[in-house]
Amino acid sequence: MNETIDDGMRPWGHSDYEFLIANPNMNDIIPNSPATPWKYNEEEIVKELLEYIRGTYNQHYSAGDDKIQTLDLIEACGDGEAFCRSNILKYASRYDKKGTARRDIMKILHYAVLLMNFNDKNAQRETYNQ
Repeated sequence: MNETIDDGMRPWGHSDYEFLIANPNMNDIIPNSPATPWKYNEEEIVKELLEYIRGTYNQHYSAGDDKIQTLDLIEACGDGEAFCRSNILKYASRYDKKGTARRDIMKILHYAVLLMNFNDKNAQRETYNQ
């Protein structure tokens, strides 16, 4: 894949994304740490998001690990970022009006992760001060 990029977001940086998705045991990925002050339940929300994303690979629009998905074709046309931005807007604008609010949020976050993936491929990576 790409070279390792130190973006100051370890262990959640770009180079770790594939590991996060492939590892089925979330407790190994996000160990409970009493040193981290999780005031807003971020740890559990991130775990839930990763489980949601993992589940999308078993849904109707995916044909397996090495099969072409619609998003692959959209990316090949150069529209990956625009597609993800549009879906973020779609699910944000319909928030809590169709289905459940929580599912809409999960879809927004999933498309945001996908947008970051396409952005990483197409732009210089930003660094974040800690």
